[in-house]
Formats: sequence, structure tokens, C-alpha cells
Amino acid sequence: MTGQPAPLRRGDRVRLVAASSALDDLERLQNGIAVLEGWGLEVEAHPAPLRRWGYLAGTDRERRGDLLGGSPGLEPGGEPAALLACMRGGWGAARLLEQPLALPAGWLLGFSDVTSLLWAQLARGLGGAIHGPLVTSLATEPEWSCQRLRDLLFGHPLADLQGVGWSGGTASGPLLAGNLTVATHLLGTGHWPDLRGAILVLEDVGEAPYRLDRLLTHWRLCGALQQLAGIGLGRFTDCDDPDGEPGDTRGEPARRFTVEQVLRDRTADLGIPVVAGLPVGHGPGNAALPLGVRARLDGQRGLLQILG
Repeated sequence: MTGQPAPLRRGDRVRLVAASSALDDLERLQNGIAVLEGWGLEVEAHPAPLRRWGYLAGTDRERRGDLLGGSPGLEPGGEPAALLACMRGGWGAARLLEQPLALPAGWLLGFSDVTSLLWAQLARGLGGAIHGPLVTSLATEPEWSCQRLRDLLFGHPLADLQGVGWSGGTASGPLLAGNLTVATHLLGTGHWPDLRGAILVLEDVGEAPYRLDRLLTHWRLCGALQQLAGIGLGRFTDCDDPDGEPGDTRGEPARRFTVEQVLRDRTADLGIPVVAGLPVGHGPGNAALPLGVRARLDGQRGLLQILG
């Protein structure tokens, strides 16, 4: 893999990228832009922030143009930006990978549906992919999370992340992070980064426990989880069964599993460190993670450390 891009400096340019679902809330976008501008960055005005094609933020050609620097988002051209910041998630980024996509060198920021682009960049051997807040969620992040993203972009050390250790031991390896559902749909494609010896952090939203079970079982069946050096588990938002807890007060057998039970069951026999409860994923407190850099996972102390 190539090294990470040069740290940002005040005055560097940021391009807004609408790679996924259409945007409905301009205020959240403007609030996120204000955060970036408060760091001294120059944010390019998006030519059509409310652009829509069905449920997508424009046609595939238009959304590809955002990534490639087209004007007005249609054809490659213009000066490269130091940071490509994705505006929102949803769905649609993977469609942009159906045709060859020469992502420009530099930082690429996003998470959730943007997992497709982050992992494709890493699979091509390029540094600079950051699993972190979207522009529309940036202003709702707590101060520590905003500061962490700023530190990452401007080349400062990152604090350790505290979680809860489920399996002991420590492991080091290249860091990967992504949305479980989106990453699963990259299996078997050419946009799949090397998992051998990696530290993988997963998160998701709105997936019932049985669906998480199905996704992780797929990873097990194709041998993907067995290649890892360690697993970190972030936030699984709105994933627990809304019908209640397993079992009941009469001692009847459980008829359902919680998210935690599924995650423990699908990772417990791998013989590698597992740390849950990391502040990563949907909801405020989405810690920025640089993909491809070396990291250490401590399953005893519940720590994720960026080694650089």
C-alpha cells in the first residue's frame, strides 16, 4: 500500500461528494461545512447539493463526477482536492464501482454506505481512506470526536479507543473498518482488501439479530473471519429485536437472541482478540479511523490503539 497522504494544512481544499442517497436537509450539510471551515479548510460549494435521481443523489455519472472532480459533477477535470468528504450515506456508492474508477490520491472521508469506496481505495493499494463522520453528521459529533478527526487529518497522534474486552490476548495488523452489511456485499468482488492478519472493526444499523447472524455466517463460510488477527465491534444501532428480550420470567427457552449474543457466538471460537463497545458507527461519537495503518487490539484491556 502507498503511504498516507500528506497531512492537511490550513487553506487546503475540500470537495463535497454525494456518492449515495439524495440529501433532503441542507441545514445539516451547512453545519458540517462550518466545522470544516472552522479548521481553516476551503470547502468547495457543491453545484447541486439537493440533486436527485430517484432515491440517489444523482445519476451514477453525476455521482462519479463528484469523486473525479468534474464540473458540474459530470466529467473528470479541475484541480485535485486534498480531502473528498462524503455528504451522507444510505445507498448507491457501490454502483460507482461497476465501471473502472480511478480514485484520486488524497484523503477520502465517510462511513456506512461509503464503506464501498473506502475499501475499494484500500484494495487498490491507496492510503488515505478514513472511516469517520459524514459531512451531514459532523456537527452533531461530540467535541472529542471532532477533535480526533481534525488530529487525524492534520497529522497529530490519535488517542486510544476504549471498549470492552471479550477475548483476551493482543494482536497487531493493518486496520480495517466498515459497515457489516455493505462490506458483506463486496465479498467476491475485486474491491475486497486483503484481510490476512488485519484488525477489523465492524458496525451496523437497523439489522435484526438474525440478519447479523446471517451476514457473519457468510463471512465464516467463505473463511473471511478466520483470516483476521483481531475483531473490534462498534455500535450496532437499532439492531436489537423490538419484540423483547429472549425467554421470559417463566423460564421458557429463549425464542430469540440479542445482538450481543449473536456477536459473541459468531466470534468466540476464532481464537483472536475481540473488543466490543468501541465508539464507532451510527450515532454521535463516531471515532475516525485511518484504514490501512497498523493498529493494536488488546482483548484484555479492551483497547484499540493506532500505531501509525
